[in-house]
Amino acid sequence: MKKSIMLTVIVALSLCFKSNAQNIERQNPIISEATMEQIISELQKNASPDQHERIANGVKQAASFWQAADGTESDFTNLCKTYSVKNSEEQFAVFNRMENNLELLFGSFNKMSVGLKIPLHVDQGDILEIDRIYGGYSPGAHLSDDFFANKLAFITILNFPFYSLQEKTISGKDWTRLEWAYARMGDIFKSRVPAEFLQNYSQVSTDADSYISDYNIYVGKLLDKKQKTHFPADMKLISHWGLRDEIKANYASKSGFSKQAIIYEVMLRIIRQEIPQMVINNPDYDWNPYDNIVFQNGQKVTFITEPDTRYQQVINLFKATQNIDAYSPHFPDYIKRKFDDDMEIPVDDVEKIFTSLVSSPELKDIGKIIEKRLGRKLQPWDIWYDGFKTRSTLDISKIDKMLQEKYPNKNAFEKDLPNILIKLGFNADSAKNIASRIIVDPSRGAGHAWGAAMKSDKARLRTRIGANGMDYKGYNIAIHEFGHNVEQTITLQNVDYYMLNGVPNTSFTEALAFVFQARDLELLGMEQENEMTKHLNALDNLWSSYEIMGVSLLDISVWKWLYTHPEATASELKLAVNKIATEIWNKYYAPVFGVTDSPILAVYSHMIDNPLYLSAYPIGQLIEFQFGSYIKEKEFADEIYRAFKQGRIVPQLWMKGAVGSEISAKPTIEAAAEAIKAIK
Repeated sequence: MKKSIMLTVIVALSLCFKSNAQNIERQNPIISEATMEQIISELQKNASPDQHERIANGVKQAASFWQAADGTESDFTNLCKTYSVKNSEEQFAVFNRMENNLELLFGSFNKMSVGLKIPLHVDQGDILEIDRIYGGYSPGAHLSDDFFANKLAFITILNFPFYSLQEKTISGKDWTRLEWAYARMGDIFKSRVPAEFLQNYSQVSTDADSYISDYNIYVGKLLDKKQKTHFPADMKLISHWGLRDEIKANYASKSGFSKQAIIYEVMLRIIRQEIPQMVINNPDYDWNPYDNIVFQNGQKVTFITEPDTRYQQVINLFKATQNIDAYSPHFPDYIKRKFDDDMEIPVDDVEKIFTSLVSSPELKDIGKIIEKRLGRKLQPWDIWYDGFKTRSTLDISKIDKMLQEKYPNKNAFEKDLPNILIKLGFNADSAKNIASRIIVDPSRGAGHAWGAAMKSDKARLRTRIGANGMDYKGYNIAIHEFGHNVEQTITLQNVDYYMLNGVPNTSFTEALAFVFQARDLELLGMEQENEMTKHLNALDNLWSSYEIMGVSLLDISVWKWLYTHPEATASELKLAVNKIATEIWNKYYAPVFGVTDSPILAVYSHMIDNPLYLSAYPIGQLIEFQFGSYIKEKEFADEIYRAFKQGRIVPQLWMKGAVGSEISAKPTIEAAAEAIKAIK
């Protein structure tokens, strides 16, 4: 999972919320139409023709944000006359100065935020109560307010107006790189959000992240219906990532079914909030999740269930976003901001892609293949079936031991990063350069990658590293996060303009992370590809896309439900999530699994601490499959540099530049259909 790049900072500056009756009403702009037309006319007379359209757009957009507290119409007129550039040379000079200053500001804010969150994110001792306050502080929350107050926001809008997604898509294919950089400069001040609302969202988001990062289940204390344990006594797994990965790891184990079944029961208790509060992150109790009975020292004890805390996090995030919707003239709700603005793919288009895949008839054929391989009927947790991968036939315990010796601590893994890159095809200089810009940290949570936002800073790679060293789960996550870090480094250090640093959206960095992660065993010298493994990978890709797209459709549906039920309580949301999850399961999964009414899609932690981020994963998988297939016979490192140096243009144009076609589920489905024929 990727955390912060400059795009995140820009999104934070343009977060917008919907005001309630109790909130401050947004002030109406005070610049009259006549005044705007007069300013535009005068500025165009003194400017070169190539600036005329920019002047008209810039003046109108700047005027839409000007309020009484900013000054009079005369003050606005004087600002436009003083700061509107007259020709392309002046525009470039202003852009260059702004770009340098913004890198300093965004990069510094990002670096401070990383530092303040280290006690929360990095496993380096106890979390103090004050750490949560520091971690929730957003150093850049006041930048938007400050820049409107000192008029730099108006000057930016005036000279670099905002372009809609439609305009970027239609016109962007003919833009120069500099014109794209100008357009991205115009994305910075799309809204005027009071700092208090940004700060509140940052705190609520941090609280939700802390809740999830510390949500561990001591599976060594789980009991089955016969009061027997199945896991090592000291094993604890974070929800949902660790629980899910343990299910995946047990497909090659003789006792795997029993372990998977008990974890599934745990997941159901979490989703329904029937889990005993006392067993969360606590090794002092034994718990039978089938009958929901808790024991201490062999004696049954009474308990209270978690009081819908899971769903309260979502309510808190919804309220925080809802408070500011009215401050965004271009994207009036959180769903539009996440898709039209952040992802730059409309939500309707995303849902269309997802439903086309989860409805594909090939899935029933894959389901039958899985049943035959397992020698049993499908169970709901088989959405995470991992048997098409080479690793599913390996003894993970032996790999764990080998990795713990190879990477006993974070320094050992960090030191090996250049060698990993060389094995992937990077030359020694590139490998050393990229690795030198990455710091490895032991993670409290499942793991994430946090990019730098200025060239002088370093990216952070977080993964779980136990007292005995890095096991396979930690290694697999680390290679995924390393893919993020490589993208973060290349798209910051090697893109021609700072305003274009990054990728079109998080799906693209997820795509490269998946490309890296798919090679984890290859990097250990444990995987050889042939024609059959190619087909198995195609089946795995469609099946894993099937799983995550259903979860993403649920995430989208839940936020649509929230907007139609804005006063919902945590308990009401819990019921709604379980209902929607079951409906999606019954429509798209029951026909394949032969099992109805499972809410398992609702277990994902992303829905709780990072809403609507989930769609980035399946879009990323589609991109990874298309991109991975395209570069198969090409030089890996060269293709990575070529594609990712495009930076942050809109998604479909990036894909055309990278592989010659737009994002689509069709290649994934077609490859699986071919694989099904070959296997049959």
